Amino acid sequence: MKPTAGERTFGYINTLFMISICAVTLYPFLYVLFASFSDATSLLQNRGLMFRPAGFDLGAYKAVFENPMIIKGYQNTLLYVLFGTTINLFMTSIGAYVLSRPNLYFKNIIMFFIVVTMVFHGGLIPTYLLVNDLGMMNTMWALLIPGAINTFNMIIMRTSFQGIPVSLEESARMDGANDWTILFRIIIPLSMPVIAVMILWYAVGHWNSYFSALVYLRDREAYPLQLVLREILISNNTDSMMTGSASDDKYAIGETIKYAAIIVSTLPIICLYPFLQKYFVKGVMIGAIKE
Repeated sequence: MKPTAGERTFGYINTLFMISICAVTLYPFLYVLFASFSDATSLLQNRGLMFRPAGFDLGAYKAVFENPMIIKGYQNTLLYVLFGTTINLFMTSIGAYVLSRPNLYFKNIIMFFIVVTMVFHGGLIPTYLLVNDLGMMNTMWALLIPGAINTFNMIIMRTSFQGIPVSLEESARMDGANDWTILFRIIIPLSMPVIAVMILWYAVGHWNSYFSALVYLRDREAYPLQLVLREILISNNTDSMMTGSASDDKYAIGETIKYAAIIVSTLPIICLYPFLQKYFVKGVMIGAIKE
C-alpha cells in the first residue's frame, strides 16, 4: 500500500527526531574522545564545539597507562566483573528456576516477600554492619555477595523460564534427570537470549560500580578502576602522572589525562555490547510480560 502524504511526513519527522537524539547522545562521547587525543595547550585554547582533535598528542594515554594504580584498577575491575557476573548468574538462575516451577508451595507468598525488597530495604548502615559482622570488610566479597541477586533481573529470568514447555522437563525426568540437570542442560541452553541480557546488565553494573568499594574497601591495592577514575576526575589527583612536566603545563596536561582516563575506562564495556546486542532486544521482550 502506498503511504499517504501524512504518513510520509510523519516518517520524515520521526527520522529527523531520531537523528537529533542520536547526535545529542553521541556527541559528548565524541568530544571526550577528541579531547583525549588533543594537544594539551591547543585543547585549552579551544572554545565551543569540537569535531576533531585540537592538535594530536598521545601523551595523555601514555601517562594513563604508565600509572600503576590504573593498571591495578583494571586488573581488579576485570576480577570483580568476572567473579561477580558468575555469582550473579548462578544465584539468579537458581532463584528464577525455583520460582518458575508450577508445583512450588506458597509461591505467591514467597514472590510477595521477594517483590517487597524492590521497594523496601535495610539501607546503608544495616548493610554495612552485616558485611562487617560477616567478616567481609576490605575483601572483594563485600562487593560481590550483598548484590548477588537483583530482584528485577530474577523476575525477568523467571518469566523466560516459564515460557519453556513443561513437557521438556517431564521427558527429562523420565530419563532420570534431576533439577540441576534440567536447569543447566535444558533450561539455560534454551534461554540464551535472556542469559546474554543478564550478562550485559550484571557486567556493566560491576564495571561501573564504585560506591560499594568506597564504603567497604580500605586497601588501595583492591580499588576498582572506577574508584581510581573518581580520584582522578573528582579529587583532581593527576600529579602522579605528570612527573617531569613544567608547573605551567600541569593544568593543561591534567585535563587531557582526565579525558584519556574516561576513554580507557569506558572503551572495554562499549566493545562488549556489539557481541551481545543481537540477543538484547529478544531477551528484553521475553521478560517484558510479568505475572
